[in-house]
Amino acid sequence: MLALSRSRLAHAGPSFRRLLLSEALTLLAAMVGYLAMPWWIAQAGGGRDLAIYGFVLALVRLAATPLLAPLAERCDPRRLLVAGLAVQGAATLVLAALAGGGRYALAPLLLVSLLQVLADAVVQPVAATRVADLVPAERLPDALALQKSAQACGRVAGPALAGLLLAGPGIAATLACGAVLLALAAVAAAGIPPADASAALRRGWWQDLRGGLRAKWAIPLERGWTLVNFLAWIFLFPALTLLVPLKVAALGLSGAWLGACEVALSLGVLLGALGGAGWLIARVGRFRCRLGAAIAEGLTLAVAGLTGSPLLLVAAFLCMGYANSVLSLVGQTHRLLGIPREYRVRFAAANLASSQIASALGPALAGLALLHWPVQAVYAGFGLAAAGCASAFALVPRAREFLELDHAVATDWYRRQYPAAFDAAAAEP
Repeated sequence: MLALSRSRLAHAGPSFRRLLLSEALTLLAAMVGYLAMPWWIAQAGGGRDLAIYGFVLALVRLAATPLLAPLAERCDPRRLLVAGLAVQGAATLVLAALAGGGRYALAPLLLVSLLQVLADAVVQPVAATRVADLVPAERLPDALALQKSAQACGRVAGPALAGLLLAGPGIAATLACGAVLLALAAVAAAGIPPADASAALRRGWWQDLRGGLRAKWAIPLERGWTLVNFLAWIFLFPALTLLVPLKVAALGLSGAWLGACEVALSLGVLLGALGGAGWLIARVGRFRCRLGAAIAEGLTLAVAGLTGSPLLLVAAFLCMGYANSVLSLVGQTHRLLGIPREYRVRFAAANLASSQIASALGPALAGLALLHWPVQAVYAGFGLAAAGCASAFALVPRAREFLELDHAVATDWYRRQYPAAFDAAAAEP
């Protein structure tokens, strides 16, 4: 698998390799920040400040992701990536200075963190869609697998790096390390070739935003795909976040087992990205892989909820990571190719916003359920509910037909099959 990944990387081209490096460094910095900031706030401000911090940032992220999407199609994506990463790095450096000086106050922390959120709302959709412009269509599956590998490596290394720094030099040094990583990510992104903004997007900002959402909703395949993902994520998100430490605590295990679950999840994603997903797809087919992996995600989490064995719990997260890797890789390639280039970022931003809404609803629903049932029952129930929602993908119109297309045929398929959706979007008043 490692030899296959090296071969893929060698054929990907220098522009894509720079994007890959930039994204790996960005995710590594993000994981460092995700641990450092809650740790700082919990220590200095307590649970109330932490709850306010999380709620405000989630609310702003939810609004910013779709609202800033047209920016990525009006400006050079390279400049947006570099500028967004530079803003994130500068904001992280300010936070490091505040931590180093012992100046804790929630209001300035929120203001600086909001800059990070706004910059990230620009960076994420661009990074998710830029790969389709940097590699040929026939190499896109390999490129996305490499991208997934880089993300998994960042998720594995980030918490370990943050833990070492928090236990040693402290919060300020941890945040400063994150700022350095973001600066390096910006330097790597600066080496990506520029791309022209779409000539079709020269109307008002609001018209572009509404036009993209209208086109997405008018395509039955895209509408159904997004809805299934939204419903499944309501149950998957808390099962991967909120319920994990509660399950570990219910088993009477130490925090090391919580870390083991997180590492197993990332290793499972890495296993799929390094070739495991491609091996399965070649033998089962794209549609059955997509459907089966989505159902398997929920079922493995149900096993995690029911088991009393620590080893089986970790194994369930390993399988969950593998299923997630297969799920994303089998559908992401065709979906990127099928969407017209000038609509990719807006569609991606809408998908991110949908996931963020589900990420807010899921923990709230889990909290209500925990008032009535033990964590084992809630965990298993959420896993089964996620599997049930995911099985609805079999009912999404033309999903099987679309996923069984060759990559060349899938390119711009949405426009060819649903021209009226994009004509109506272009005519949006």
